[in-house]
Amino acid sequence: MADFDFKVFDADHHYYEAEDAFIRHVDRRMQSRCMEWAEVSGRKRLLVAGRVNRFIPNPTFDPVAKPGCLDEFFRGRNPENKDVRQLFGELSPISPAYRDRDARLEQMDQQGIEGALFYPTLGVGMQESLRLDPEAACAAFTGFNRWLEEDWGFSYQNRIFAAPYISLMDPGWAERELDSLLTRGARLISMVPGPVPEGNRSVSLADSRFDGFWARVNEARIPVTFHSGDSGYRQFTVEAWGGGREFRAFVFDPIITCLSPEPIHDTYAALICHGLFDRHPHVRVASIECGSHWVFDLVRRLKKAYGQMPMSFRRDPVEALREHCWVAPYYEDDMLGLKDLIGAENILFGSDFPHAEGLADPLSYVSELDGFSDIEVRSVMRENGYSLLAAN
Repeated sequence: MADFDFKVFDADHHYYEAEDAFIRHVDRRMQSRCMEWAEVSGRKRLLVAGRVNRFIPNPTFDPVAKPGCLDEFFRGRNPENKDVRQLFGELSPISPAYRDRDARLEQMDQQGIEGALFYPTLGVGMQESLRLDPEAACAAFTGFNRWLEEDWGFSYQNRIFAAPYISLMDPGWAERELDSLLTRGARLISMVPGPVPEGNRSVSLADSRFDGFWARVNEARIPVTFHSGDSGYRQFTVEAWGGGREFRAFVFDPIITCLSPEPIHDTYAALICHGLFDRHPHVRVASIECGSHWVFDLVRRLKKAYGQMPMSFRRDPVEALREHCWVAPYYEDDMLGLKDLIGAENILFGSDFPHAEGLADPLSYVSELDGFSDIEVRSVMRENGYSLLAAN
């Protein structure tokens, strides 16, 4: 563990959902349209909308991969030419800290982490699987948020800040659910990046039909975080180039790595170019576990669009990006280049603990901040996360 004179704030921590996370508070009459468990070929499998869901290979999470076991792979190194199954190595029984908030606080103390934003592992893959049934999606996420409140709390001991999930598939439901979450003490909300599903088509999440929701976000000044997950983008990338549309975590193909479209890039572009921040000036958003290489291309494109069509913007779109948007880069990203683009005050430390692709020792992240001043390191590793929460 790195030696700090302060305790850090991690903007990307995860729990592993209990098996009844999407069932406990969902009406039994709706469960067949939402989530159920079934035994398939001798294995316990999750059914979503009546189909086996393969977003996570083992959605029971027991046993589970060791934290950080894919670290080298995500740095672009695999000298022994192992496949992903080999890189995972031996799985371990699930730790109590991954499902019990008090055990997790003890672990955070050992890690030197004062506070953290907590995100789903399975939940970020569910919206796309329910895109053809908005009523079921709303029922599933209403139940999930109630489970989250019971098992983790929205602000447990003022250290664990669990992010309830909102989908805009039904704008009226999103407004009511947000009102309820605010009343119950939610400090942030989570979405997956990408356009809002509307059956077999989609629409910008900055479309005016969602202004009732964004007006509530604006008034409450609650941060909206976009955590990577199944955004339905495989239809634009892998499927368009001959692959399958189904999202399967840890199934890798070079074409997936090398194709260009990024849902978070396009989400931030839509928020800015479709004028969301002009209509709702107190909205703040953060990208979590989406990396940061896309920021460089987005800034280049925003500058060009502003130069070509200044009449389409009320102000410089790059300034809007810097004012309203935070970014949690991958640990292997170009940190100094990102700082030059958006400033150290807009960079969030996120370890992705305890996931296989995250850091086994969250605080080792600081070794990637070479060239940052002591003040900037403290900002990234602590102050910026608290600043994001303080927006409300």
